[in-house]
Amino acid sequence: QVQLVESGGGLVQPGGSLRLSCAASGVIFSGWTMGWYRQAPGQQREMVGIITSDGSTNLADSVKGRFTISRDSAKNTVFLQMNNLKPEDTAVYYCNMIFPLVAGTGVYWGQGTQVTVSS
Repeated sequence: QVQLVESGGGLVQPGGSLRLSCAASGVIFSGWTMGWYRQAPGQQREMVGIITSDGSTNLADSVKGRFTISRDSAKNTVFLQMNNLKPEDTAVYYCNMIFPLVAGTGVYWGQGTQVTVSS
């Protein structure tokens, strides 16, 4: 069983910054990928950014140049630095972790943290 604990959400004005953290604990296998997804009211959940255990990253076009994803592999923790936030970034942000198992793939989600960008 894997637990993902997110922190760092909140209310910020347009142009401001927030840093989200997600710490994974439990039985974690190597070769993991962790990431951040977000879901705004009435919209589908979308990928914001992902990072692999060896450091490869991918960010959604809508956040490139503003958001950065990083990790502390020793602590199984991933960070999302969000700069120049816009009202359209308002959503619940969810941490995700996947890794290969002997039979299948382990997929885990955090409980979500609210990010609100408003003046």
